[in-house]
Amino acid sequence: MTAVKENELQEIAKAIHLIPTDFNIHKKIKKVYEERQSSIHEGKAIDWSTAEALAFATLLKEGYGVRLSGQDTGRGTFSQRHAVLYDQTNEKRFVPLRHFIKQQGYFEIIDSFLSEYGVLGFEYGYSQSDPKTLVVWEAQFGDFANGAQTIIDQFITTGERKWLRMSGLTLLLPHGHEGQGPEHTSSRLERFLQMCAEDNIQVANCTSPANYFHILRRQLHRKFRKPLVILTPKSTLRHKKNVSSIDYFINGSTFHRVLRNEITKEKEKKINRIIICSGKLYFELQDHIEQLQKENVFILRLEQIYPFPYDVFSKEFKRFVECEIIWCQEEPKNMGAYGFVKRRIESVMKEINMKQEKLLYIGRRAAASPATGVFDRHLANQKNILRLAVEAEKKEILNMWSGVSLVKYQLPIE
Repeated sequence: MTAVKENELQEIAKAIHLIPTDFNIHKKIKKVYEERQSSIHEGKAIDWSTAEALAFATLLKEGYGVRLSGQDTGRGTFSQRHAVLYDQTNEKRFVPLRHFIKQQGYFEIIDSFLSEYGVLGFEYGYSQSDPKTLVVWEAQFGDFANGAQTIIDQFITTGERKWLRMSGLTLLLPHGHEGQGPEHTSSRLERFLQMCAEDNIQVANCTSPANYFHILRRQLHRKFRKPLVILTPKSTLRHKKNVSSIDYFINGSTFHRVLRNEITKEKEKKINRIIICSGKLYFELQDHIEQLQKENVFILRLEQIYPFPYDVFSKEFKRFVECEIIWCQEEPKNMGAYGFVKRRIESVMKEINMKQEKLLYIGRRAAASPATGVFDRHLANQKNILRLAVEAEKKEILNMWSGVSLVKYQLPIE
C-alpha cells in the first residue's frame, strides 16, 4: 500500500535534488544533496531526512498535497531537512519539492511564529478541511508541544469522539535524552499515551528511515484519517546505523509496528535476555551489545506504541518463552512509555505462559523534571542504563528496585 516502484523512486530522487544551473547554492548544502541522491542511486544508507523527502515527493506525485509548518521547518531545527534553499548571492528562495514535475500536489512549508497553541489549532482545522493533504506540524523540540496542550486535549485526541470529525494531522516531536536539559529532551510521551483510548490517535517512535517513510505515506493511503504523533530523532538523525536500504521502500515493503534484527536459528538458541525499547535508545543499546560481543541479548524495537501491537509481541515471545523480558527506557520511571506498556506486555507474557511473569524495568527512577541539567550526570546515568540492560544479572535488577541498596546498585537518577 505504501511501497513504491524502484524506477519511480529513482526518478523522483533525481528530480527533487536537481538544482537550477543559475542558482548559487551553498557548497555544504550542495554536498548534502549530492550525498542524498547518491544514497538512493546506490540503494543503501538512506538517512532519515532523505526518507522524509521521498515520502513527501511520492505523495506529491500521486496528487496529494503536503503542508509542513513549525518554527524552523525549512532548514530543520537540527540542520537536517534543507527543504528551502537560498541563493548565496541574491537570497532568492528555492523550494525543490514545490515544482519537481509538471503535475503534482501542492507543497507548502512555513516557518511559523512562536505560538504553538495558535499554529497547531490552525493546522488542526486545515487537516479537517482538506483530508487529501498531509498536514504536518513540527515542534522545534518535542517539549514545546506543551504550549499547545489545550489544542491536543480538547481537539486532537477527542475531536472524533466528541464531534465525529476525523483529522489526519501529524505531529513531529523531536525527543531523546542527550544532555540538553529539561526543556530540550522530552516530548512528554506519557501524556499522549495517557490520552490513548478507543483508537483515537496513533503514537509512534520510529527507529528506521524506511519505517518513517511508510508511516507518513500511510496517513493518506488509508481510507480514514487519524491523528498521528511521531517522536522524531535529534542526534540519531546522523547515526551511521540509522539508515535504510532501498529494498525497504519498494517491492511491497510496508510499515512495521515492531522491528528486530534478523538472526540465524543458531544465534537464536543463545539468547536468554530480550530487551524491549523504543526510539533512540536502541542505537546505544545495540552499540553496547556489539562492543561487548554479547550473543545472549536481543532487542525488540517498539515502533508503534498505540494502537499496541499485541499480535506481533505474541508471535515474537513464542520464540523466547524461557527468556528474561526487560523494558528499557531513557525517561524517568513515571514518564516515557513504561507505565503504558507494562500491563500490555505482561498480558501477552501471561497469555503464552512465559517463564517470567513480570516485566523487568531499567531506566531512570521517578523524577519531577524530565531530565537533569548537568551533562556529566546525564552521561553517567545513560552509561549505567546501558550497563544494567546488557550486563547486569537479573538478581541485581530486582534488588535495584526493591530498596536493598540504592547506593550499591548505582540506581540511575536525575
